[in-house]
Amino acid sequence: MAQDGAHHHTDRTTTRSPAPMPHQRPGTRADGPPAFDLPTWAAAPRPEAEPGVYRLGYRRIDPERAEAARVAAWPLLLRAGLNAVVGWLVYVYGVELAEAGATVIGVLPSSSEFVATSVVLTLNVLVAALVIKLFGRMGRWPEVWRRYVAPLLSRTVTQEQPAEEARVAAEVTRGTDPWDGLRQGGAAEAAGRLEREAVGDVDYVRIQRAWESAQADPAFVPAFVEQVAARGGAAFAHPSESRELAGRAERHDLLLGQVCLGTAQDVPKNPLSHRAAGFALDPAVLGTSLLAVGPAGTGKTARLARPVAEALCLQALAGTACAVVVGAADADLGPDAWYDVVIAPGDPASVYGLDLYGAAQDPDEAAARLAEALLPDELTARAENARTALQQVVGPFHAAYGRYPGVRELRALLAGEPDALAALVKALGVAGRLAVYERDLEHRERQRGRADDPGALLADRLALLDRPAFEGAFATDGTGRPPFAMRVLDHPLRVRVKLPERSHPEAARMLSRLVVGQFVQAAGAREDRSLFAGLVVDDASAALDATAVRGVQRMRGANAGAVLLLRTLVDLPEALRAPLFGAVGCRMVFPGIAPWDGRMFSEAWGTHLVSETAVTHTPDTSGGVVRRAGRLGRRALSGTAAQTESVTTREVERLRWSPSDLAHALPAGHAVVSLTAVSGEQVPPLLVDLRG
Repeated sequence: MAQDGAHHHTDRTTTRSPAPMPHQRPGTRADGPPAFDLPTWAAAPRPEAEPGVYRLGYRRIDPERAEAARVAAWPLLLRAGLNAVVGWLVYVYGVELAEAGATVIGVLPSSSEFVATSVVLTLNVLVAALVIKLFGRMGRWPEVWRRYVAPLLSRTVTQEQPAEEARVAAEVTRGTDPWDGLRQGGAAEAAGRLEREAVGDVDYVRIQRAWESAQADPAFVPAFVEQVAARGGAAFAHPSESRELAGRAERHDLLLGQVCLGTAQDVPKNPLSHRAAGFALDPAVLGTSLLAVGPAGTGKTARLARPVAEALCLQALAGTACAVVVGAADADLGPDAWYDVVIAPGDPASVYGLDLYGAAQDPDEAAARLAEALLPDELTARAENARTALQQVVGPFHAAYGRYPGVRELRALLAGEPDALAALVKALGVAGRLAVYERDLEHRERQRGRADDPGALLADRLALLDRPAFEGAFATDGTGRPPFAMRVLDHPLRVRVKLPERSHPEAARMLSRLVVGQFVQAAGAREDRSLFAGLVVDDASAALDATAVRGVQRMRGANAGAVLLLRTLVDLPEALRAPLFGAVGCRMVFPGIAPWDGRMFSEAWGTHLVSETAVTHTPDTSGGVVRRAGRLGRRALSGTAAQTESVTTREVERLRWSPSDLAHALPAGHAVVSLTAVSGEQVPPLLVDLRG
């Protein structure tokens, strides 16, 4: 149960403290990048660990030690003392018995003084070794030594660090030159320049990545040295020239791309390797995509979406990722200064617009994606006819004018306005393409006016985007705002899409579906997949359709992933719920979900074997006349019957997390999350405290 996480022994010494090391969260200087202890940070131990473990400063726990640490102080010391007393008595009498035996067989009296002394010492050593091995194991003397005696001696006698702390300190201080690789590779001048100035973790990762690229071809090494010698820590900077995020608040390890979200609780439900360790997400885990479900106010945005967005933006500045963050205009997903492109349809002050076609090279592909985004969930059955209708006007328009139609032009063509169709026919004739598209236009003309004409439906839906508030936001003729196209995911861009959910809710639903669909499509079509493409959707209830769900599953092999947040699974069409659960590799539950939502998570996480102990009490009928008479007398005097007790232990299958536990037993600020890495490695559901 989740409440188990609140019970801890004060003397437990195996708990890994997730407190940040002094170099992990550098302060921001007014004159440049954050200044922190780069050599210590770069050389800090990062041992191999299971997915989800924050590896910076992580120390793996010996299972035997962890089990021993669960024993409280007084029982441990009392048992150790009792075994010491008994062991001393056994040692004293054991030595006397051994000497008596040696005397009986004639070893001691008949030997010289030297031999006799040697035999006595040998007997003492053998008996002492047996006593220490036997009673030390029963009394857990090694645990007492490790927990109490060794720290006391190290602090009060020698004033030295305990062995474990000394080992970790040695690992941290080893290799204090972070630029040794540059010196050894022939870039000593660049290493000297970097050594003389403050370099942040973002700069370090970015420059190391550039150095790795330069080493692939020795001809690029001189250019690398020239760039670093000229610009120092600002070399190979992000196109925005930003080297740090203003107001970064989370714990990050950019060497591994990890962001620490909290602490895995020390409860039996969690695997031993994760208990009390920092909980982190990284591209290896996000590459399988994450679905998070929880009611409003449970911390999905503040404790998941914003930290992941911050991590992706930092990785973009380091040149290892690109980020697209989608949410309502008032959602707290970081300040606009975090992003290179801020798209806010409905805001006249917005600098960028949105390309409704995603800069697709194929008109049919662009029209198909736009048709799926325009249709509401209840009309998905007409998706095929809608795609065909849109393709019948988008293809001819692109052939005639060399660009895609704007919202107003597309709406007029779908509605069958004579002037718009006549102008299109004339332009096709001038371009010499009328014969190719004449059949499509004739078919649209025959459909006009019919009750089942999908063009009229699409025109009505486009009317939601043809509003004065969206003037210039979706222009395709160069007269509006510069349109952002999703086909630039091979660059380390940071993109924020602000949806007008309050003023135009239905338009926001269409735009969210369009952006997600374009991202999924573009991420899978990238030729250069060296950058991790990350998508964060604060409310994905309207952003998902069947095509997007299939695309999410394909992103695993494209070095891309999505973080999808939902208030409840009921917001999704029933036909999408099971496919979405199968498409994502990571699943997360926040407190307060409905039992029917918890049932899907519980079934997805399955069962595991647990030891169950059953105690059975039955009336005692054994014995002869005397024992039976005694039991009758006891019953007459005390009113209770004598019983026998039988204990049965067996392995049974139980749900890892029941729907009731997920719905009612999760503490505030916590979550249950299961992980799957791109490599296929899986982590069972963890109870995580996200408040740290």
